[in-house]
Amino acid sequence: MMKNYLITFTLLFCLIAVQSTAQINPYKYHSQKKITVTKGAVVSAHPLASQVGLQILKAGGNAVDAAIATQLALAVVYPGAGNIGGGGFLLGHLSNGKNIAIDYREMAPAKASRDMYLDSAGNPQMNLSQDGHLASGVPGTIAGLFASLKYGKLPFKKLIQPAIELAEKGFTLSDAQVADFNESAKEFLQLNASPVAFVKNGGFKKGDILIQTELANTLKRIRDLGAKGFYEGETARLIVAEMQKGNGIITLDDLKYYVVKERTATRFGYHGYEIVSMPLPSSGGILLQQMLGMIADKNIAAMKFQTSASVQLMTEVERRGYADRAAFLGDADFVKVPVKTLVSAAYLKQRMADYDATKAGNSKATAAGNITESEETTHLSVIDAAGNAVSVTTTLNGHFGSRTVVSGAGFILNNEMDDFSVKPGVPNMYGAVGNEKNAIAPGKRMLSSMTPTIVLKNNKPYLVVGTPGGTTIPTSVFQSIVNVIDFGMSAEDAVNKPKFHHQWLPDLIFIEKDFDAATITALEAMGYRISKRGNIGRTEMIQVKNGKIIAVGDKRGDDAAEGY
Repeated sequence: MMKNYLITFTLLFCLIAVQSTAQINPYKYHSQKKITVTKGAVVSAHPLASQVGLQILKAGGNAVDAAIATQLALAVVYPGAGNIGGGGFLLGHLSNGKNIAIDYREMAPAKASRDMYLDSAGNPQMNLSQDGHLASGVPGTIAGLFASLKYGKLPFKKLIQPAIELAEKGFTLSDAQVADFNESAKEFLQLNASPVAFVKNGGFKKGDILIQTELANTLKRIRDLGAKGFYEGETARLIVAEMQKGNGIITLDDLKYYVVKERTATRFGYHGYEIVSMPLPSSGGILLQQMLGMIADKNIAAMKFQTSASVQLMTEVERRGYADRAAFLGDADFVKVPVKTLVSAAYLKQRMADYDATKAGNSKATAAGNITESEETTHLSVIDAAGNAVSVTTTLNGHFGSRTVVSGAGFILNNEMDDFSVKPGVPNMYGAVGNEKNAIAPGKRMLSSMTPTIVLKNNKPYLVVGTPGGTTIPTSVFQSIVNVIDFGMSAEDAVNKPKFHHQWLPDLIFIEKDFDAATITALEAMGYRISKRGNIGRTEMIQVKNGKIIAVGDKRGDDAAEGY
């Protein structure tokens, strides 16, 4: 009788396991852009990753667990930015009221030096900071996931298993990914001596399945050995061997001594809400506090969404914020940054003293204040039934990072060294300039634009928001918050309506192609130069309103919202 019970129990267990994995079909899926639910939701850059996060929530995990599992899945199904070879930031607001800010930004290797990308005449060699082995900082993602784990509920082995299965068994490429891989094939071939999974003879075609066996094996080492399965042992050996092929400088010691930093989240009030965002080395939290602070007394709600008046005001505060970014911001563990002054009411009032609502500002006249980031990042937003909210932005920096794949390990390395100031005043790939504050130094973290953000109402999550997009990240988050709080827009419209961007230099307003024509004409009449461009970011937003959770994935990509 006992034997029969055991057989029945075993069969039942297997059936449950099959049903559990069957919830996710990696060969047939679609991008659900909006859901309204009551218990929990996940929004990320890929439908399969969002489904993994939802599965973890349903299995009893909290928002941190779901965020970890979603990041690992993105490393498989969204290799252009999802990663284990890069870094990022996790921002959380826990149901007990605690805010957490986990910094796993990449670090400069010990052999890095201030002028490492300059030639003998002192000219910057931007190809070296952007392409290939020398462009990579020491990856922080895996260390960050393990540092986050103490705020979760489930074992890491459970969180990483979906990613292992997606890598081992494969998944169907989306049409956008087919085009992406094929467009990047030439660079992958140029920058890698060994074959890589992201290049296929004759090119990828619609419906192709991507299997990443080497990556699956790397993930298994992490599952079995923990963080040491990445930073020491076989994977570390493979990273260093790859470095030696292309004059890279990351060593076994760089990997072994990588350190995650738990930081104090940036917090400030805005129109009755509390904004919680990321501190340095992210520039995002400071920029957000500056920009919202500069418009706080201007009654922007009366100006309405994307009129010439509201766009002009937001452009001018963006100009001032980014001028300060270039002059003052860097890794506060290495340089003194006057954060309190930069975000103080008196300073922000001073910054707006020469603001003229009738004409275009000028970036030569408006420099930094007077005091005595292609854009391959990815974001995910999560909320659970207990009220834990997590906002995570991770990156490889450029499109497919350095396009260097660790041979035998199957993952792409970042090109984050380009986010340092290679030479004072010389713009990086996103046109951002910097000075000595953001100069290269061993162990230093490069300045970032990533802006994972949570908006609280009565100390409860109201918005969970973030986006990729290099230097456009802070302005996109800024606009998304203003869209909801001041213009009263739905989460869906706040995410999907046209975005714009100004970053001090170049002195242009960048706009998306569907931007209002009449507003463009009015801005040009004021003296602004307008530049139309492709998509600005891919915002992932969750809103909690009237007891409902509204999750929205950006229309600009394969982004998807899942919930229950």
